[in-house]
Amino acid sequence: MDGVGEKTKPGLAGVPETLLWTLYHRAAEARRPDAVLTDPLAVELIDAIEYPFEDLFGADVAFRAQWQALRHRRFDHEVRRFLDRHPDGTVVALGEGLETQFWRVDNGRVRWVGVDLPEVIALRDRLLPASPRRTSVAGSVHDDDWFAAIDPSRGVLVTAQGLLMHLDRADAHRLIARCAERFPGGTLVFDVVTRWFSDLAERAVVRSRGYVAPAMPWGLNGQELDALRRVHPAIAEVRRLPWGRGRGALFGYVVPALERLPLARAALPIWILRTDFS
Repeated sequence: MDGVGEKTKPGLAGVPETLLWTLYHRAAEARRPDAVLTDPLAVELIDAIEYPFEDLFGADVAFRAQWQALRHRRFDHEVRRFLDRHPDGTVVALGEGLETQFWRVDNGRVRWVGVDLPEVIALRDRLLPASPRRTSVAGSVHDDDWFAAIDPSRGVLVTAQGLLMHLDRADAHRLIARCAERFPGGTLVFDVVTRWFSDLAERAVVRSRGYVAPAMPWGLNGQELDALRRVHPAIAEVRRLPWGRGRGALFGYVVPALERLPLARAALPIWILRTDFS
């Protein structure tokens, strides 16, 4: 972290600014004594950044905070699942933002590669502690440079949180296909918004207090989920993952019940998917 008392101005806009929305809600949940996700580093980050979090995102965010935390918890579960089988494997975090997942799941052996835009990497390097097992690649996920930084010999898991929905359909499919081609036997875990939520974002309806979310052009319905299996011949399986049980009636009972009903799943705004490569 920066020096005591000195706060960092992030200076982000557009899609990169969404990392502050995610961080704020994750930290809000982590401050609770009954939090569904333990993340003290996220709380430290909020305290180290000069940004009008409450003015833009609101103060009463318990609902959104738990929703975000459950999403991160599912990604953590998938990373730990991968590391159980490949303890020396490589995790590639695309569009990592100010995610603190490395410190939540670190088994002492994992190799971690974060890929993000140069201004985001610079912010991470300023705010987060260094690790000899963690490297950053500054650039676009559409470039080939980051592939060269990956050693696939001990297994590869690629994660993409809050990223692919901001791409158009062709670019999202292209990225998935390139991962399938370059990482045989690997896995990609990502989230995507459903079609109705994508439509709301396109009309600038997705907002919280003074913040309007950027467009999310790639939305899925059930038929398009089936089409993902045909994006590349090396895609062996595409599986929708459960959010997991949370706190209270909504996240403890209603959402898990909706997830068990195929027709009701479309009512959920975001799906988490795991794509396994052959």
